[in-house]
Amino acid sequence: MISVTHLTKRYGGTAAVDDVSFEVERGEVVGLLGPNGAGKTTIMRIITGYLSATGGQVTVSGFNVFNNSLEVRRRVGYLPETVPLYPDMRVDEYLRFRARLKGLSGNRKRRMISEVKEACGLQDVGRQIMGRLSRGYRQRVGLADALVHEPDLLILDEPTLGLDPIQNRQVRTLIRELSRRHTILFCTHILPEVEAVCGRVLIIHKGRIVAADTPGRLKGFIPGGVSVVADIQGPRDEVVRVLNTLPHIHRIRVVREGGWTRYAIESAREVDLRMNVFETVVRHGWAMRELRQESGTLEDVFVSLTESEGRPES
Repeated sequence: MISVTHLTKRYGGTAAVDDVSFEVERGEVVGLLGPNGAGKTTIMRIITGYLSATGGQVTVSGFNVFNNSLEVRRRVGYLPETVPLYPDMRVDEYLRFRARLKGLSGNRKRRMISEVKEACGLQDVGRQIMGRLSRGYRQRVGLADALVHEPDLLILDEPTLGLDPIQNRQVRTLIRELSRRHTILFCTHILPEVEAVCGRVLIIHKGRIVAADTPGRLKGFIPGGVSVVADIQGPRDEVVRVLNTLPHIHRIRVVREGGWTRYAIESAREVDLRMNVFETVVRHGWAMRELRQESGTLEDVFVSLTESEGRPES
C-alpha cells in the first residue's frame, strides 16, 4: 500500500527527514511514534502530496506520489492535526461540499455522506454549525471528510490531541472499527493508543527510524526489559544484598516499603528469575506473598530510544 524508499526532506542545512525507508501493507494499522520535531508530520504530508521531498521515492497503491499526485490523493483520506473546518457551515453542508470537491455526485454522494455520518456518529448533528461543535465532534467531522470518497488508505495525524478521556476513547474505538476496512497510518503521542490500535510501530527520532516492529516485540528491545516483582517480608538491606548475588540481575529497586516490601528485580532479556528468587526467599526463611514477571513498557522503549542515538539490538 505504501512504499517509502530513502526519503529525505531538508530545510536549508537541517534534515527534517533523513534517509527514511519503510513499507505499509494493505490492511495494516501502523503507528508512527516520536517526540516533537522528530519528522512524523513531515513524512505524512509528503505521503499525502502536501509537501515535496528533497530526495527518495514514495508510492501509494503503486502510484508515485511526486509524479501522480492526483491518483494518490484519490486513494488517500487525510486527517491533519488541526482539522481545517469552516466554522460558519453546517455539518451536512460541509460534507456535501467536500464530497463534490472529491468528485462525488448524485446517488453515490448521498450514499457516502449517509454512511460516513453513521460511521462517525454524526447523525444527530447534521444541522449544527461546526463552530459550535465540541473538539471531539470536530474530529469526527474531519474523519468523515477523510472517509467520504472511500479511500484505500487513511492517514491520521494526532486524531485524539486535545480530547478529554471520554472523547479520546470514542475516537479510539472509531479508529479500531475503521481498521477493518482501511489501511491506516496513525501518528500519536499517546502510547496506550498505539498498543490498543496499532499492529506495528515505527519509532522516529531526529528524522530517522530507530525501531520498527510490533508493540509486543518492541518491549524486548531494551536491556533490563524484563523484571520480576516480588513482595517479601524480611530485612530490606539483607534481602537486597542476597538477591544481588543471583546471576543475570541488572538492578534491584525498592518500589514500596512497609511490612511487605515490594522489589522490582530487573534482569537480562529472556531470563526468568522467578524460580531463583523463590528458592532464595525460602532458603533464608523470609515470607513472600507475590511473585510475578513484568515486561518493559512501550514507554520504556520509547524513552530509551529517543534519549539516545543508538539503535536497538536485533
